[in-house]
Amino acid sequence: MSPDQIQRIRSSFARLLPMAEPAAALFYANLFREDPSLQSLFRGDMVEQGARLMQMIGGAVGLLDKPQLLTPVLRNLGRRHGGYGVRPAHYASVGAALMKTLEQGLGEAFDGETRTAWAAMYALVSELMIEASSDEAVAA
Repeated sequence: MSPDQIQRIRSSFARLLPMAEPAAALFYANLFREDPSLQSLFRGDMVEQGARLMQMIGGAVGLLDKPQLLTPVLRNLGRRHGGYGVRPAHYASVGAALMKTLEQGLGEAFDGETRTAWAAMYALVSELMIEASSDEAVAA
């Protein structure tokens, strides 16, 4: 990812932080509309789940320029998600829900370049997580 893409992601995420709880709720509404079958993977308090989601995204955003630190975090997260029943095909639904939520939350600030930056970030995140969960499945 380029420094400009990282800056776009960071500045747009900072705009979402004041509305983190409703943004997380919107994300899950979008996700369950995209793929209703995913709702069965979530058993706990969705407000708490949303807070963890925003914290995880914030952590990834903060480490985008430090891939040596970000990669092991994402690989561990991918292994854990694989254990929860998340499958590689689910990542497309999550990505679509994320992009829809960003569009809804940021409005005009979610311009073409910002969208491209987030798409690049999500491609990196999902690739590492899928790879880790696949490695875990092969090892099991």
